[in-house]
Amino acid sequence: MTISLEDKWIWDSWYAHDGERWHGYFLQAEKSLVDPHLRHFNVSQGHAVSDDLINWTHLGTCLEPSPGPAWDDKTTWTGSVVQDDDGLWHLFYTGTRQSEDALYQRVGHATSTDMHNWKRVGDGLCLDLTGPNAKHYEAEHQIGHWHDRAMRDPWVMRDPEGDGWLMYFTARVPGVSEPNAGGAIGFATSTDLTHWTLERPVFAGDFGQLEVPQVFEHQNRWYCLFCTADEHWSKARTAAAGVPPVIGNHYLVADHPRGPWSMAPGFLDGAVPCRRYAARILKVNGQLKIIGFDDNWQDEFVGQVRDPEDVWVDSDGWLHIGTTPAGRK
Repeated sequence: MTISLEDKWIWDSWYAHDGERWHGYFLQAEKSLVDPHLRHFNVSQGHAVSDDLINWTHLGTCLEPSPGPAWDDKTTWTGSVVQDDDGLWHLFYTGTRQSEDALYQRVGHATSTDMHNWKRVGDGLCLDLTGPNAKHYEAEHQIGHWHDRAMRDPWVMRDPEGDGWLMYFTARVPGVSEPNAGGAIGFATSTDLTHWTLERPVFAGDFGQLEVPQVFEHQNRWYCLFCTADEHWSKARTAAAGVPPVIGNHYLVADHPRGPWSMAPGFLDGAVPCRRYAARILKVNGQLKIIGFDDNWQDEFVGQVRDPEDVWVDSDGWLHIGTTPAGRK
């Protein structure tokens, strides 16, 4: 199995390449908890390295919740890693605080010179649902309408049209009566990776939540991978999809990273229970690979990352998982 530990459950993961090898980061929790439901609130981040995305060397824990009262003293959840022009590595992650029962999520920032020992920038907090554009988000917890104040899973990448940076994250929009139609991909911009401006969401609708977004370009088309559960499909999405609600990974498409984004037909990678969740798509020598954790849902949770599988693109630009047809990548 790609990334697994005998004494820990592993789930959401994200990856960076240093020019020589892959670095895999992941959420982890002790199996001594017995109940896998408890893992989310007893979490730290692990780190492993690999030359081939299959054989991994574990380097141990690289980030934990802050000690004492802090905005991230309860959890340090899913994020992404990028390198700036000076060679410094930046980790963006999700944090929650104990005093809010982990119901409010925010985005944090840490840096490292070795990709393992991370130091928070200031107190770590770099983005919250505040400022002029907060009105375009569900900026307060809508008790009884949704289970949390969603702002998590930051995906950061260079702006392909400038010197700045773009951030995408899991969010929700206000004023939608059907809870499962309020999910959104949030958006923020930065010139220096430290100071961020909250922008309007780049997509909203179809699902109650679009978790763990990842934006990438392939063959002059932009894709936004995300994951969701069968219980979070909207009525409109269920009617339009042509497939029954499933748990797993799907995607949006666009001609530009700022959108407009639209939902791809069908559903890319799902089942009930699903075999892979919180997936990432990586490019290896021009070939797309999908990698995510082995789920099987809560009652038989596995808690390890599956081996990568090929992804190919058809003539219409839609993604498919499996053996690559001749001439397709």
